Amino acid sequence: MLQNLSEEIRKCLRRAEECKRLSRTALSASAIEDYLNMEHRWLTLARSYEFSERLSRFTGPTGGTPRRRLQR
Repeated sequence: MLQNLSEEIRKCLRRAEECKRLSRTALSASAIEDYLNMEHRWLTLARSYEFSERLSRFTGPTGGTPRRRLQR
């Protein structure tokens, strides 16, 4: 799955996984919460990159110019 993702998305997902792992070894409730919040932020950023890439593919080659209507 990761091989089809951009480098930016892969980095975000790796950071999120690291935060999740660190939350499991944290010694205080506040540290656990901080790590889980950071994980959430990294996942949100990954989704944002994914959305941006999909939007670029959708609007890509046409450059956003409208298509001509077919004559009937």
